[in-house]
Order: sequence, then structure tokens, then C-alpha cells
Amino acid sequence: MNRTIEANFLPQDAEPIKEKPCILIIDNNRDFTRSAKAALERTGRYFVCEENDASKAHQTAKGLQPDLILLDIVMPETDGGEVAARIQSDPALHRIPIVFLTALVTKAEAKSGLRIQGNPFLAKPISLPELIEGIEENLPARAAFDSQVTRANAVLSRKGDRKLLRLRNGGGNGREEVLE
Repeated sequence: MNRTIEANFLPQDAEPIKEKPCILIIDNNRDFTRSAKAALERTGRYFVCEENDASKAHQTAKGLQPDLILLDIVMPETDGGEVAARIQSDPALHRIPIVFLTALVTKAEAKSGLRIQGNPFLAKPISLPELIEGIEENLPARAAFDSQVTRANAVLSRKGDRKLLRLRNGGGNGREEVLE
């Protein structure tokens, strides 16, 4: 005599797992990217990837879809400005915030609110608290949107609905729509 018992061990109102923001560091200086990656990951707040070849930066960003890009300005062959322009002209990437890292400006200039190609920048050398502050100042807009989508998807999944909420990239209007 076989009996089958069905049980649902998952809580009905489980909160979605919060993912750490993904940071992509693009800098030709391997020592800098390794130390920045290690320091940021030690905080337990971020998932960090690095790219040391500026010519591969756009493709890496496309594959990774990070929440924020830290981008050095002065690099051989392709400078940070060119990399930023490629990323910002790509419809799949144009919403990702870019923060320039540069030794070409002073800390006072970086704090003044000036922008390079419309992007904020941080002065090198940089301390970990300054780097975290620069990241956090530029993450909120995307994080707020992502959390709204996550909450909406949780509501839809609780209702047993298979529809997903997704950002419409067309025209960069930021509208949300329910897709089948």
C-alpha cells in the first residue's frame, strides 16, 4: 500500500532574495581593480567584477548588466570617455550609472558636483569610505526601480499569475508594462 503525501515547504509570503548590487570596475591597472574588488566585497554589500582591457569593456558590461560601472578615464588605446560613450549609446546599457575614476582632478573638484560627459567622478587615490559613498550616491535610482519590479512580481506570483513586470527599453521612457 503506497501513500503519497504532498507538502509545500516554502512559506507562502516569502520575501524575494535580495541580491547584492553588481559593480563593474573598468581600469587598466590590475592592482587597483583587484584591491578595490577585494575591499568592496569584504564589506558584504556588493558583488564586484573587473575588466582591465578597455577594448573589451563594452562587451563585458553587456554580458554582466551591472548596477553601476566605475570607469577609469586614462587608459591606453581606448580612454574612459570612449568606453562611456559606447555604453551609453547601447539601448541595453544606457540606464546603467557610470562613475568616472580619475587622478586628473583633485578631491575638492570631485566633491564640487562637476561632471565629466554628464557623469559624476571620483578622484584617485581614493579611500574605501569615499568609494562606497560614491557608489551609494549613484545606485539609488536603479535600486528603487528594481525593488518596485521585484515587489510587483512577488504580488503577481502570489496570485498565481505567470505575467512578469518588465521595464520597456523602447524610447527610454522608463514605462512599466505587464507582458504575457
